[in-house]
Amino acid sequence: MKDVASFGWDVLGVSLVVVAAILSNRVSDRIRIPAPALFLVGAAIAADLFPALASMRVQTVQNVVTVALIMILFNGGMGIGWRHLRPNAGAVLWIGVAGTAVTAAGLAVFAHAVLGFGWQVALLLGTALSPTDPAVVFSVLGRREIVGRSGVLLEGEAGANDPVGIALMAVLVGTVGLSGGHAVVEGLVEFLRQMAIGGVAGVASGWLLLRLMRRMALPSEALYPIRTLAFAGAVYGLATVAGGSGFLAVFIAGIVVGDANAPYKREIERFHSALASLAEVVAFVVLGLTVSLRDLPTVHALWPGLVIAVVLTLLVRPVLVGLISLPVRLRTGERVFVLWAGLKGAVPVLLGTFAFTAGVPDAQRIYEIVFVVVTFSVIVQGGLAPTVAKWAKVPMRSTELEPWALGMRFREEPTGLRRYRVATGSTADGSSIAELPLGESLWISMINRDGRLVQVAHDTVLRAGDEILALADTDGNGRDPGAIFTAPGD
Repeated sequence: MKDVASFGWDVLGVSLVVVAAILSNRVSDRIRIPAPALFLVGAAIAADLFPALASMRVQTVQNVVTVALIMILFNGGMGIGWRHLRPNAGAVLWIGVAGTAVTAAGLAVFAHAVLGFGWQVALLLGTALSPTDPAVVFSVLGRREIVGRSGVLLEGEAGANDPVGIALMAVLVGTVGLSGGHAVVEGLVEFLRQMAIGGVAGVASGWLLLRLMRRMALPSEALYPIRTLAFAGAVYGLATVAGGSGFLAVFIAGIVVGDANAPYKREIERFHSALASLAEVVAFVVLGLTVSLRDLPTVHALWPGLVIAVVLTLLVRPVLVGLISLPVRLRTGERVFVLWAGLKGAVPVLLGTFAFTAGVPDAQRIYEIVFVVVTFSVIVQGGLAPTVAKWAKVPMRSTELEPWALGMRFREEPTGLRRYRVATGSTADGSSIAELPLGESLWISMINRDGRLVQVAHDTVLRAGDEILALADTDGNGRDPGAIFTAPGD
């Protein structure tokens, strides 16, 4: 009975932590500090107050955060989808890969030339701090959703540069002990191999998963989300065992199935969204427990970390990533916001733990510096993100919660059922239904305006932001009749 009571206390403690983390989002909305910062710093304070909480092994931390990242990246890929990403795929790939490389190189040069770190430590610091986490930005923006290309670039960059940063760190750790040109060649070959295998595994696995989702029926509705979750883990494991980037494979597989139709797709998306939110809480809390705030000054990590954070925010990313992003077409305000919003999250802290497992000298100091930089980025950059977005006139729309749903179930996939959103400046914006060139190709069945149903009639005037549910067919020219709801040039 004593063991049962002890386990009960453990369950109670974990559950209260999760509840507190969820409720902290309300605090985050008010004080404009992203909730992940509260998780990270709160866990670090708890570890100082209760040393028993900080007894987790580094390898266990890496395993827990790895599982969390699988869930986060797969859900992130599903949220973007190939149809949404396709017009910006080249820009996302360029910024995600080249931006990560120049950020890592720029930070390494600064850490070596100005702060006096050896090249090995400088490269490890630069690589650990190169990936971004715009999910932190979206959490502090609250119910405001970024509209247009800048939002896609931020999401895509984070999904792309997380696997790139992890692969770069694995290459650096794997070449410890090598020197000169041999280390460079070995590292480049290993990096390209991880990217190639991960990319192929992601596309192939996503294609296979999509076929299973569409064609293999299961006996229970509850099993459909479980199947995609298990498959995401299998994709990571397969790509990793094959010598590729499992994280890249998971992200790409999520993109492949993201906007495709499949049975129980809405239920699958809700399940993975909730799971990713929980994974983010777990990742930041577990990582926070590995840091001792009282030890930061003694390991000489506080001031170097703050200096690196300021240089990264105001110099390295704006200049280096800004230069390589010049070919990407963006308004000046959107470009400024994208460069500002390259926040750091759980991945840099995870990469900092690799210094321990690789036996790198001064690993504790490297890890503490990464923690300081991430904390600064989340609190300062994340806290100012709404102000920068407003100043840069980044287009946004409010996304109020809609807790009520109206739907119907079908045994077979309904053909011709379409969902559209009226875009600003589109043909439908400001036009009545009778004035629209619908012909016999589209029949509007339902209009959702600001969370309320609007009666469908000939004189009903549509507005930007209206969500339209319609039965559609292609006209004689093979064009999608839904084009009347999109803005010119989209």
